[in-house]
Amino acid sequence: MPPAPPARRRFRLVLIKPSHYDDDGYVVQWLRSAIPSNTLASLHGLALDVRERRALGAEVALEIAAFDETNTRIRPRRIGGWIREGGGFGLVALVGVQSNQFPRAMDIARPLREAAIPVAIGGFHVSGCLAMLPGIQPDLQAALDLGVSLFAGEAEGRFEQILADALAGRMQPVYNFMEDLPGLEGAPPPILPSRRIKRTGGRITSFDAGRGCPFQCSFCTIINVQGRKSRYRSADDVEAIVRRNLAQGVDRFFITDDNLARNRNWEAIFDRLIRLREEEGASIHFVIQVDTLCHKIPGFVEKAARAGVTRVFIGMESINPESLLAAKKRQNRISEYRRLLLAWKSVRCFTYAGYILGFPGDTAETIMRDIRIIQRELPLDLLEFFCLTPLPGSEDHKRLFTEGVPMDPDMNKYDLEHVCTGHPLMSRQEWERAYRLAWETYYTPEHMARVMRRAGATGISSGKMMFLLLWFWGCVTLEKIHPLEGGYLRRKVRKDRRPGLPVENPFIFYPRYLAELVGKHLRVLGMTLRLAAVRRAIKRDPNRRAYTDTALTPVAEEEMDALEMFTVTDAARTAADKAKRDLARTRAQALQQPA
Repeated sequence: MPPAPPARRRFRLVLIKPSHYDDDGYVVQWLRSAIPSNTLASLHGLALDVRERRALGAEVALEIAAFDETNTRIRPRRIGGWIREGGGFGLVALVGVQSNQFPRAMDIARPLREAAIPVAIGGFHVSGCLAMLPGIQPDLQAALDLGVSLFAGEAEGRFEQILADALAGRMQPVYNFMEDLPGLEGAPPPILPSRRIKRTGGRITSFDAGRGCPFQCSFCTIINVQGRKSRYRSADDVEAIVRRNLAQGVDRFFITDDNLARNRNWEAIFDRLIRLREEEGASIHFVIQVDTLCHKIPGFVEKAARAGVTRVFIGMESINPESLLAAKKRQNRISEYRRLLLAWKSVRCFTYAGYILGFPGDTAETIMRDIRIIQRELPLDLLEFFCLTPLPGSEDHKRLFTEGVPMDPDMNKYDLEHVCTGHPLMSRQEWERAYRLAWETYYTPEHMARVMRRAGATGISSGKMMFLLLWFWGCVTLEKIHPLEGGYLRRKVRKDRRPGLPVENPFIFYPRYLAELVGKHLRVLGMTLRLAAVRRAIKRDPNRRAYTDTALTPVAEEEMDALEMFTVTDAARTAADKAKRDLARTRAQALQQPA
């Protein structure tokens, strides 16, 4: 085959995953951020595929730059200048934009559009609004008025069209593919350059093994943006993704499936990863997300551990059956929580659980009561709190919108940390106070020491547990930011402040910023020394594996009548009674089976 002709013009593509603003109006940004963006990796992989196939024409050289604003300062005018220097052909794509990131995305887009640079915005906010609400909402219309193109849906099989339109100067106002979600098997793999991955704490990257979810949780946007019909990558696809990253020195992964346990290819994927680890000696480690019934799938937990899963995020949401029912979270059964967590403990995995505050029956008192029950009775490591938020794209948001219920108009607050609508039993102030108290109640020095002792008793590193606890405690207590948005060394750029807020005097801004950094590090040092003493005591204790408490006690039928989580409310007692009836029925059926 003759060599491709030399390129006669350049097309410069800039992919940006925007951050959002903190309560003081500064971009949330770190020297090293925590959670890598799978959307950024996916779009970068699709762009590489377009370049490798010369799909824009043999005469076009596609140059690609990818940035995550949580760890990289974005300078729109420099980006615009880079595109103009290359001949003026290019596109800035703001990708994976969630509702709380949409205001920041618009602020990045404005100077680019003033310079006549093509800009597109896609992600859950655009897709959710177009999927669930009538017409074009005002914030999306504001983007269209700027000349920004909106992209709804998923880009596999469509990204080439977007780039070709930008190259030809014929970008459409709206690209809406919500009714035609693509398959994933054989699709170009998500991939980011190692120099970008190094900007995350632990040098971790991400990919999705599947998209979509069959459940019907009313607060969730995934089911309406990615669909209720799940789509999957094959085991071959996942192995190729892992090998491609290993080739560039990356061996830590976050599999972003909302629920990997419901991926029909989970076992084939785990078997492939097990082979990489056990036969080829690959040192690979994974963080996954699962539901509260995954332990009932034969072999799932055991194979996950052998495949290299070390951390598991569980969508627990509540220990109150009434709250779970109100959110259509019918698949969550509180009678299974202890079995689930002990199963993961048995294979030495760290467990995280999401917990939502603000269900209709919640009050500050019931929230604190339930958190203390969790501390005593569930062998859970890290608990993450979220405010029940009517995210655009969710059933909750559509219902409130249709009924005309007031919701906060500032999308920047839709980060699951701020109260965005009313509550039947709590004022906004009471709800916000309950959110703060939840973190303070769970992450006390006493409970963090207890979690570390549980780690030592189950063969998990108490030192690594200490690090994770410090991360969560520090993000919330010192930075006032959710741990999922946390990172190493908070960066604040004086001039990167939300429009409408004044740029602070440098003689005020920099001394305060320096004092904050020093003060925060001193407080971290103090808590580190306190927990380090606990860690040393655990390591020196020859009987550390003998430690036990209520949470670590093996599951027994009698606990349904003894533990407070099963007796504290009428709904809890009803759930326990149902679990006992189900157990009795299962035993009776087993006795009826022929020997």
